[in-house]
Amino acid sequence: MDIKESMRQILAAESAAVAAIPVTDEYERAVGLIVDRVHRLGGKLITSGMGKAGQIAMNIATTFSSTGTPAVNLHPSEAQHGDLGVIQPHDVMLLVSNSGKTREIIELVELTRGLYADIPLIVITGQPGSPLAALADVALFTAPAPEVCPLGLTPTTSTTMMTVIGDVLVVNVMTRIGFTRTDYARRHHGGYLGTAARGVN
Repeated sequence: MDIKESMRQILAAESAAVAAIPVTDEYERAVGLIVDRVHRLGGKLITSGMGKAGQIAMNIATTFSSTGTPAVNLHPSEAQHGDLGVIQPHDVMLLVSNSGKTREIIELVELTRGLYADIPLIVITGQPGSPLAALADVALFTAPAPEVCPLGLTPTTSTTMMTVIGDVLVVNVMTRIGFTRTDYARRHHGGYLGTAARGVN
């Protein structure tokens, strides 16, 4: 198979996986929690994940921050060495784990609830019956699609779906809080996007 045919197959597989993400009322609950905890109570969104899922969690945090919702990414291992102190009572957590069994994330939940027992947890996972899904206040599931990696192991399709779920949350929170182009420009001064947001040619 040549690369162009491989590309067509990968695009088709990942597009189908994204289209199969379950559309549920949990998204309304997740957006409501973020708006309530961050914009009404003055907390922040804390994202976390390990490995490739951790990179998706970081991307979600930075995208939220640039669109008016203060967010930080907390590495679950560093949390055990003092970074847990970034958590405050009115925060909300967004945890990303494809398996829903990631030891470091499960431990992060335990440590967080040892500090503030009522911090709500939003979880993005591919496993509805997983330990992490059971701990969640809101669970957002990816579609049951195989990775496009030829070994069926490397996070590829799963991380694409996680990214899209993060985008759904970001866009709907932006809409809910009435985030404007002017608001964006105030937070994004550099590069092409900063120039475009300010309407400078």
